[in-house]
Amino acid sequence: MTKHIGRIILRRDGRIISRRYGHFRSRKNVRKIPKGIIHVQASLNNTIVTVTDVRGQVVSWASAGTSGFKGRKKGTPFAAQATAINAIRILVSQGMQRAEVMIKGPGTGRDAALRAIRRSGILLSFIRDVTPMPHNGCRPPKKRRV
Repeated sequence: MTKHIGRIILRRDGRIISRRYGHFRSRKNVRKIPKGIIHVQASLNNTIVTVTDVRGQVVSWASAGTSGFKGRKKGTPFAAQATAINAIRILVSQGMQRAEVMIKGPGTGRDAALRAIRRSGILLSFIRDVTPMPHNGCRPPKKRRV
């Protein structure tokens, strides 16, 4: 049984189906994700939290800018905490129970984001620091003359 609302058709089970060009497609695909990977990239100016499933496909993301912070406030620990909460809020409703955390960067939001993730109720299997460290890699730029 379907219910017609203009150009949109609503099924009995609540799924929205688009009726465009005669094709029937599901609009929103809600996946159940039991386990995921939370990537926290904490730079000096911003914090970006990306949540992926085990295969690496992005499920949800948030940054300090999308959380409503501007300018210098994006690099603060409070902005990182709000960003982590915004990125994880969707996943808890989708049923995520366990996660791995990968933290990258030297920013001040590292610890605050990790604390917010811990308080969200998701069990953390491990926390790994994946900050890239040069083993005497590139030659530094020449000294600045003023």
